[in-house]
Amino acid sequence: MIDNPVRRTLAEGGVALGTMVTEFATSAVTRLAASAGADFVLFDLEHTGYGIDRMRHVLAAARGVDTVPFLRVPDSAYDLVARALDIGAAGVMVPHVDSGDEARGIASAARYPPLGTRGFGMLFRDDWSPDGVAATIEHVNSQVLTLVQIETAAGLAAVDEIAAVDGIDILWIGHFDLTASLGIPGDFASDAYGDALDAVLAAGSRHGKPVGMVCSSVDEGRDLLARGFRLLAYSLDIFLYEEAVRAGLTALRK
Repeated sequence: MIDNPVRRTLAEGGVALGTMVTEFATSAVTRLAASAGADFVLFDLEHTGYGIDRMRHVLAAARGVDTVPFLRVPDSAYDLVARALDIGAAGVMVPHVDSGDEARGIASAARYPPLGTRGFGMLFRDDWSPDGVAATIEHVNSQVLTLVQIETAAGLAAVDEIAAVDGIDILWIGHFDLTASLGIPGDFASDAYGDALDAVLAAGSRHGKPVGMVCSSVDEGRDLLARGFRLLAYSLDIFLYEEAVRAGLTALRK
């Protein structure tokens, strides 16, 4: 049976650091991230051309390393949430969550009865408990992580209600969409954006839900950790690749 080390780290009050993949969703990328020390890899289905068939193979390969695979689905529909977990994700992220009712639907879709409504369809034998179906369900329910994105003015207004939902594990800020929704697109130095971060962090603290987001640099990440964030995805694969190649080529040309 597979445990979720990110869940354990967060339960113990620790910090989980990983990265996000939007372009290089291959069978090797999670192993590379694991070698680099990533606690998790967040794969994206919201803004990419990838589909479930492609991600099924990528997530199956990820089960061979300790780095935890998360999958962001396009919306909160039951079949997207449940299927993401069926094909091997250890956690599912849902964008644009705007209400407690939507959060409750996500939490239910992500867990088997009696905690939720997820249909039982175990594709991986290493998920099974030798003690039978009931023990298997209990263990899988205890290990899954649900991450909901607060990235609209409506979601921000409802963040306390969202954070209070049993079965919602992590609040994740979508900073570009949030600033756009607040009428300050890309203005991360504004007071309104800072107040929004504080509101999400406060809701997370009240309800015992860690808060995470993507950081684009080490300095930004350090600032976010100091502020109270407990999950950070260090940049995106496309940016990391471009920056690494540019740095090498620039050095050679000198």
